[in-house]
Amino acid sequence: MNPWICRVCAAVLFVLSVPAMAAECPRIVSQSPYLTRVLDWLGRGDCVVGVSRYERGREALPRTGGVRDPDTLAIDALEPDLVLISRGSDARLLAADLAPSTRIVQVDGFESMAATESMLRTVAQASGAAEGSARVDAFARDWRTAARKVEGESLRALVLSACSGEPYSFGRGHVVGDLFSHAGFEVVETLPRIRHLRAGEELPDILSAVARFQPDVVISLNRTTAEHCNAQLGMLPVRLVMLTGEHFFQPGPDMLQGLAELAERIK
Repeated sequence: MNPWICRVCAAVLFVLSVPAMAAECPRIVSQSPYLTRVLDWLGRGDCVVGVSRYERGREALPRTGGVRDPDTLAIDALEPDLVLISRGSDARLLAADLAPSTRIVQVDGFESMAATESMLRTVAQASGAAEGSARVDAFARDWRTAARKVEGESLRALVLSACSGEPYSFGRGHVVGDLFSHAGFEVVETLPRIRHLRAGEELPDILSAVARFQPDVVISLNRTTAEHCNAQLGMLPVRLVMLTGEHFFQPGPDMLQGLAELAERIK
């Protein structure tokens, strides 16, 4: 069996069968900002000794490369007990270059809300978070309750990100589309995850997507750091609802704030 497979299997077995001691603080490298946010939520933020180049804040911590190009020398120099990576990372590359004692745990969470819950449980167990399971159980109850309060009333919704670079829409196979489906909307995007709206594609822009899908409402998830949004948002022939994108882009506890904002704005 390949060494990297053994390493990843060992990490999974550890997570499933031998929870870390909550009183201990493992040295953790987080290779994605949403995973750092989850660790903060679980009360394990102080255990983080290194973060990816994408992290905003935590300036005092060493940077350890990106999702697809982790700096394995920088990671290994930190002597981590645990390295958390997301779907886009290559576990084989890390396993080949890091010390054999380093646990590598790969998660996703972007496919659906069920996948988000699974991701939270895995991170809680891997990091030895005190009462981690109870926190995730509470989140699972809270987001479902918050989604019911939105009362989307089966409105046909085109859910977009249109305030940073090229606009794109979310399908029901993405956690954002799944969340809006649970909130009572009919998500009209037919691709499972995301569709980039750009010149040369089947749907080159927002107005073309609206003409194709005939939504009752367009929901724009806006980045607070964006200098401007797509001008076509001001030309729509249907209702536009604008929400704080940061509450939706990272699967996890921030989505509760997003649902609360959605319930207020959709009235």
